[in-house]
Amino acid sequence: MSDQNPAADKSHKSDTKQGLSNPGASPTVGFVSLGCPKALVDSERILTQLKLDGYQVSPSYNGADVVVVNTCGFIDSAKQESLDAIGEAIAENGRVIVTGCMGKDESAIKAVHPSVLAVSGPQQYEEVVTAVHTYVPPPAKDQHNPFVDLVPPQGIKLTPRHYAYLKISEGCNHRCTFCIIPSLRGDLASRPVGQVLDEAERLVKSGVKELLVVSQDTSAYGVDIKYRTGFWQGRPVKSRMHEMCDAMSELGAWVRLHYVYPYPHVDHTIPLMAEGKILPYLDIPFQHASPSVLKNMKRPAHQEKTLDRIHRWREICPDITLRSTFIVGFPGETEDDFNMLLDWLDEAQLDRVGCFKYSPVEGAKANDIANPVPEEVQQERWERFMEKQQGISTAKLAQKVGKRMPVLIDEVDAEGAIGRTKGDAPEIDGLVYLNGEFNVKAGDIVDVDITHSDEYDLWGDVHRIQ
Repeated sequence: MSDQNPAADKSHKSDTKQGLSNPGASPTVGFVSLGCPKALVDSERILTQLKLDGYQVSPSYNGADVVVVNTCGFIDSAKQESLDAIGEAIAENGRVIVTGCMGKDESAIKAVHPSVLAVSGPQQYEEVVTAVHTYVPPPAKDQHNPFVDLVPPQGIKLTPRHYAYLKISEGCNHRCTFCIIPSLRGDLASRPVGQVLDEAERLVKSGVKELLVVSQDTSAYGVDIKYRTGFWQGRPVKSRMHEMCDAMSELGAWVRLHYVYPYPHVDHTIPLMAEGKILPYLDIPFQHASPSVLKNMKRPAHQEKTLDRIHRWREICPDITLRSTFIVGFPGETEDDFNMLLDWLDEAQLDRVGCFKYSPVEGAKANDIANPVPEEVQQERWERFMEKQQGISTAKLAQKVGKRMPVLIDEVDAEGAIGRTKGDAPEIDGLVYLNGEFNVKAGDIVDVDITHSDEYDLWGDVHRIQ
């Protein structure tokens, strides 16, 4: 919906240019998707239903009969981005429907943009579709046959063809003081395991080479339904992360786990990585290392001896890549707390790390914690944190030079091919540059001899048997 390249946008703002469009023949919908991969999956589900109802997806504002904006409401900056996106859609098109996490606060949206046609919250797929039907009626049944019109079995996807996000649950049972996700998306609600595996199978059959498993708390999958046994391909499978991953590994795609809390049972999944069944990669949001800060955050599993767990994981699977995110400047964080975090980083030697300065979120309990950290101190700590992790990342990547590694190609541009190793998730981790390599295409998995590294990325040459 804009001139921005969605593939390069870390907020997952998408213009849906890959939607099947045939202007003039059917009503058209424009779509802007903001926020996390879980919201992106929601957007794909809405677009798939609209496509089944006979709508076409417009690649531009002026070609759309109505524009849907799927918003993010996690932090204040995300809310502002959502309001800006709504404003842009109104200015360019005028007919705008709003959904997503920020849609829970309809009054805040209408206070800024009173002309929006309808507002709904996250996961309210039927309300969004109904609103589109109301303001842009679908084609008559004699003009549209969903069984004849071309909608792929995997649905409409907003990611490149070779990878896809697979959402296994909604909501979260934790009550972290900095987070309002449970108030936006509710408590944990796991999808039936057979349904998850059926979707994974459809995606792989459509050409997907990498499945990115996402949720608010992936390692809690199945807790709410007491790990109920489901069925896939005629056999029983428990609704539990380990069993789900084991079954998913049979599909032959890369399986990457995101948003995994370090519960003890996660240990059982590491052997699957060592055996090559799923990718040796864990995205674990540790958030901090100081017990007092973690207590103020009300983080789950912080009482576990996480460094011991990390060392044990690496003993089982030496090639495992560990990614995490942290918050600095959380209310009450002292200099001693922060130095403890830096020392923890030295010991943990995480491969990929993101860091955020604490930002108040309306409705979050952390806002009431005493001793907020001044903005200038937050900035100074963030810079020290990033400098520390940059040194760790540089050293870790330098160890890969001289090795041969499988690389999934994401794109080929004027300078050559660009891809990712098993240790790099799309858009958030590093890249492998294959300068001058044009004999590959997106979705290929090739062996690469790594020749060079820097703080975040690798360079290499495709290995060819003589």
